[in-house]
Order: sequence, then structure tokens, then C-alpha cells
Amino acid sequence: MRALLDVILLVLQMYWWVVIAMIILSWLISFNIVNTRNQFVDQVWRVLNALTAPVLNPIRRVMPNLGGLDLSPIILFLIIIFIQQVIAHYIYPYVF
Repeated sequence: MRALLDVILLVLQMYWWVVIAMIILSWLISFNIVNTRNQFVDQVWRVLNALTAPVLNPIRRVMPNLGGLDLSPIILFLIIIFIQQVIAHYIYPYVF
């Protein structure tokens, strides 16, 4: 059972980095540092969006419109931290 919890914690940590990569790439695209006409950049952007959009879109629907400011990744980070802390402090110590 602890192995399963370790895998869940590892997946959450990896997803954390995927969201950070998506945030950085979106900044690079919006400030026109990289261009999506480049095939590699476009493929990376599509993969990152495919991985993050199913989780971020429900958060975006609930949050109010703040213009161009997207706070949904911050809410996702808080949810990931909460799940990690619950597993680490309340579930993991009591599993044999």
C-alpha cells in the first residue's frame, strides 16, 4: 500500500512540473520569444495543453474572469499541495 502512495506522490510531483512547463511556455509564446509556427514548439505546446487542460478548465469555469490574468494554475498548485500533505501526514503513517 505504501508503494501505491509513493507512486501517487510521484505522479503529483511530476504533474507539478508539467504545469510549471506549461506556464513558462505560455509566457514565452505570449511575449513572442518562441513561435508556435515552429513544429517542435507547437508539438510541445499541444502535449502540455493536452495534459493540463482537463484539470485546469474546470477550475477556470469556477473562477471569476480577471481579464488576462489566469490564476487557475495557482489553485491547482494549492490542490496538489493539499493532496500531498493529506497523504504524507494522515494516510502514509497509518499504512502498514
